[in-house]
Amino acid sequence: MGTPEMDLQIERAAHAGWQGMCVRGEIDLYTAPALRDALMSAIEDDGDRLAVDLTGVRFMDSMGLGVLIGARRRATERGGGFALVCTEGPVLRVLDVSGLTKVFDVVGAREDLPA
Repeated sequence: MGTPEMDLQIERAAHAGWQGMCVRGEIDLYTAPALRDALMSAIEDDGDRLAVDLTGVRFMDSMGLGVLIGARRRATERGGGFALVCTEGPVLRVLDVSGLTKVFDVVGAREDLPA
């Protein structure tokens, strides 16, 4: 098992008018603070619309859900959009089971983000 920094990778990449964040690895108690900091920074710095690509995430616990909920709340308070890119796997299962697919805008690919 690596250090928390090694278990989570976050990269910024804009796509079709959206600020994008590609997240890979595991989102848990140890890595969630780094994700929260990155998301809040992107919302504060880059503004209107943030899409978080979770297709490379192989595990996410309730801490990760809390971070995503907080980031969505902050983005919408500022009048912006917040979407998740997630096709299948453990993250989509967690979102489905928790009922959060009804709260978040979830798309299957970055190309599916609203214009």
